[in-house]
Amino acid sequence: MSRHDAYTANYRLFAWAIPRLYNIGVDVCDRWAAVDPERPAIIEIDSTDRPIPFSYGALRAESNRIAHALRKRGVGRGDIVALLLPQSRHVAAAHIAVYKLGAVALPLASLFGIDALAYRLTDSQTRALICDASGLAKIDEIGREKLPDLKNVLCLDGAAAGADDFFAAIARETEEFEPVATLADDPALMIYTSGTTGLAKGALHAHRVLLGHLPGVQMPHDGFPQQGDLMWTPADWAWAGGLLNVLLPSLHFGVAVIARHFRKFDPEAAFALMAKHQIRNAYIPPTALRMLRSVENPRGKYGFPLRTVNTGGESLGAETFHWGREQLGLTINESYGQTEVNLVLASSALWGVNRAGAIGKPVPGHDTAVIRPDGSICDDDETGEIAIRSPNPVMFLNYWKRPEATAEKFLGDWMLTGDRARRDKDGYVFFLGRDDDVISSAGYRIGPNEIEDGLLRHPAVANAAAVGKPDPLRGEIVKAFIVLKPGFSPSPELAKEIQVHAKNRLSAHSYPREIEFAAELPLTTSGKIIRRILRERG
Repeated sequence: MSRHDAYTANYRLFAWAIPRLYNIGVDVCDRWAAVDPERPAIIEIDSTDRPIPFSYGALRAESNRIAHALRKRGVGRGDIVALLLPQSRHVAAAHIAVYKLGAVALPLASLFGIDALAYRLTDSQTRALICDASGLAKIDEIGREKLPDLKNVLCLDGAAAGADDFFAAIARETEEFEPVATLADDPALMIYTSGTTGLAKGALHAHRVLLGHLPGVQMPHDGFPQQGDLMWTPADWAWAGGLLNVLLPSLHFGVAVIARHFRKFDPEAAFALMAKHQIRNAYIPPTALRMLRSVENPRGKYGFPLRTVNTGGESLGAETFHWGREQLGLTINESYGQTEVNLVLASSALWGVNRAGAIGKPVPGHDTAVIRPDGSICDDDETGEIAIRSPNPVMFLNYWKRPEATAEKFLGDWMLTGDRARRDKDGYVFFLGRDDDVISSAGYRIGPNEIEDGLLRHPAVANAAAVGKPDPLRGEIVKAFIVLKPGFSPSPELAKEIQVHAKNRLSAHSYPREIEFAAELPLTTSGKIIRRILRERG
């Protein structure tokens, strides 16, 4: 049997086996702790580059204590618990605690600014928050009076006004906790995604979402797990790529995950990390891969033992694809998905499913197609929209409190992605662009409305539009077109001031790296900005 025949057989023979009762926390932690409590789960790399292993037994003990501490503070089934922390063992333990409690985890990226955080915390009606001192400072800047649902805050850096000491709170609790019996279809996790018809929407997922991700992890990681595998990603665990492509699937398979917080991605430090700690598997967004290309002769210089590299979030491109083979000594496997339905298309060197410039082919268990507006399937090389057939265990339950937006996401049994693509005669899918105006920069999907809302908070800005501008490193950068209020004049100094304002109020990845002042913006008769015209201006 050829490698590609193996893919075909796996795809045709695959069948989901989703149990009625299922809990992510029990699956990724307690199941392993019961049979091999000393097995490494998280390996933290401290500031001196020293590895600190954290076992499944320790993960179970800490997560149970956190669950008790949250329950004592009134958190129960279905309540939203936000996690605002960089990569660490405590993030993993907190996620597991929330799942075992029957609550819903809301991961939030540490780089979010106060506007982005305030919106997500209020829209989600978050009841409890676990954070560090930097996160607490942002909460204080927002103001507790603007977060009426937030009743409890646990801070890893100690007690403060309105916040309890995380470690003191959990130290008082027992290591034993009876997990809530959750259905596979019960809510477990919510991740906010951005669109163009409003501010960010919370994509609510069930416990089954993890089981739905497993084939999409195994395929691009070429038969994951293998003996000696060790996983790492520079992506924040608050993003779907870091949490659902790396952390939770690895723990499910009993593979340890490296936790190393980079304040800013450093390609030399990344190669050194992979070499010193013998990392075998990595999920690295295309932008980070392009930055890694700046290191000459990385294999000769570092001698890293990488077995697989998976990438996603934006198109890898043929040039970086070929660089991976030449300089990393392996084929970089792409994968595709959205926050609402992730890891449904992928490549696999093991199965011979690789083609430069292509995402890959459907992952076993997922019925995907490129369709026309009427829902019919496109012919070979015909441009259409990527769609995924429902039901599907990886698919979201709904958009939080947005039934109309949820309904608009579907066309019959097809879940629409808004992403344009073509499928060639061999079944490879090639990503072409987006129907909507979402900006894809450095692996992040950024909604223009949230950027524009932040820009409008500057006293000089009368109107603003954000679009994506092609960039060789990031795929796209955010460019903003600004209409000034009377009394303000365009200048480089003012542009810089607006950029700093946006960076502080929004997120480090979503502020406009380029600003162009305009007398007016192109609008439809109903007053909507025609971003297509702005994109064409460059």
